[in-house]
Amino acid sequence: MSRVVVACLGDSITEGSPYWDSRRRIGNPMGQWEHWAGLRHPELELRNFGIWGERTDEIAERFDQAVDGADVLVVQGGINDIAQGRPVAGAAANLESMVARAQTLGVEVVACDVLPWNNGWPKAEAPIRELNALIAALGVPVLSFHDTLEDPDHPGRMKPEWTHADGDHPSIAGYRRLGELAFSLPPWSDRGQTTV
Repeated sequence: MSRVVVACLGDSITEGSPYWDSRRRIGNPMGQWEHWAGLRHPELELRNFGIWGERTDEIAERFDQAVDGADVLVVQGGINDIAQGRPVAGAAANLESMVARAQTLGVEVVACDVLPWNNGWPKAEAPIRELNALIAALGVPVLSFHDTLEDPDHPGRMKPEWTHADGDHPSIAGYRRLGELAFSLPPWSDRGQTTV
């Protein structure tokens, strides 16, 4: 049987920044959460449609390319909207629109919540939590990226060992946690394969 095709559409967190450059298709794949998820779930074909720096409206422009041939869509984004001072409600509406479009096409959907942002703390913490609450209300399963990397001793920030030196992105250890601990698909994604 063919593998389940999972299209991962998002920003730098989906891309694997700063370890991977999707535009040039070069870098260290261990800096992508999809790499680690794929090792745990060889029955899946994970396709990466992440691009650094994109807001949710820009991510949505690549929707058709991402869902072509996909069984499942993982939609991720929102931190760049927050970083650029855009309304949280607008980011949530863009994510909701992608979810609805995928469902109309018969593509199953999973959303990711927004990571803590060390360089944006404390100013960005409230908008991130607000957007994550709106993502949780989308009516689809949510991958808990935020809680997987949040430092329990320093809420609103990623733990140092899970954070790249740039203060914006996960380290390789952080991406590994996302791929191994935060990523899962519900039973509906089985499509005749091994349960993931």
